[in-house]
Amino acid sequence: MLKFFAKYKFFGIVLFILSSIIITIIYQLLKPAPSLPIYQPDMVDRTLVDSTVQYVRKYHKIADFKLINQNGKTITQQDYNNKIYVADFFFTTCQSICPIMTDHMVQIQEELKNDDEVLLLSHTVTPEIDTVAQLKRYAVKKGVNESKWNLVTGDKKQIYNLARKSYLVTKSQGNGGKYDMIHTENFVLVDKDRQIRGFYDGTDPDAIETLLDDIQTLKKIEHRQ
Repeated sequence: MLKFFAKYKFFGIVLFILSSIIITIIYQLLKPAPSLPIYQPDMVDRTLVDSTVQYVRKYHKIADFKLINQNGKTITQQDYNNKIYVADFFFTTCQSICPIMTDHMVQIQEELKNDDEVLLLSHTVTPEIDTVAQLKRYAVKKGVNESKWNLVTGDKKQIYNLARKSYLVTKSQGNGGKYDMIHTENFVLVDKDRQIRGFYDGTDPDAIETLLDDIQTLKKIEHRQ
């Protein structure tokens, strides 16, 4: 009996390896492809969404925009054409959640510094304070990579409309005076079709790891299309 097993030991090992390979291939073929939701306004907390779009159930996209970055350059949706990007809202004089959020944006920037498919976009919510010069000082201080990350200022109404009507992230409408401002911790993942694919707590390290994973998932989705 021992001689029998010894004789066919090699064939048994080969058969085991082949079986493992076949099982792995079948598993990969049957495994569902990775996916991410496409967020519509009616899927989000209504307090964060402008009343004009609260009941939209499909075809929601980030609206066209025209803002100015830390170098005085005009930035529009065309600068993000065919790119995945992460957007947020902040202000340079914030002493609470913004420094944490900015540090996490720096982390994302470093993780993806060689990935040309992914960009970052941070909107100031105090454009009357965050001039181009102020944004430039802040960008230098934080180590912003200008080819990957735009800090933008501009018309306050446009920025607040983007926050409530496009990115769906704030309760404030920005019409209550100087100190009625957006104060949201949300990072928003946007795909190449300007659709929202995820919301993440920009102050939570675990959420940032999830965001980085979701970016890779989104890249796979985009490449399949």
